[in-house]
Amino acid sequence: QVQLVESGGGSVQPGGSLKLSCAASGPTYQRAYMGWFRQDPDNERERVAFIDNSNGAMYHDSVKGRFTISRDDERNMLYLQMDDLKPEDTGLYICAASRRYFVSAARVDYWGQGTQVTVSS
Repeated sequence: QVQLVESGGGSVQPGGSLKLSCAASGPTYQRAYMGWFRQDPDNERERVAFIDNSNGAMYHDSVKGRFTISRDDERNMLYLQMDDLKPEDTGLYICAASRRYFVSAARVDYWGQGTQVTVSS
């Protein structure tokens, strides 16, 4: 069973930075594909960034050039460096893991509890 625990959220002003971390445990093959979703007030989850087990990364258009996803499999960690934050980046950021490629939340096998990011002046 995979477990995911996020940390690093908080409140920042526009233009600021945050780094989210996700500590993972459980069988490696069950978390070959990992990513971050953002949940809005309507509880809709949208994939923000994705990384596979070869470090191939993909990003939502709205965060390209500002966010960087990375993983350290020796430490069982997933990260999301968030720079030049904007108010529209506000939301609950949730770590996700799966045995298979995913875009939609429906294909994710495991979820963390989430960490809140608020961008406001």
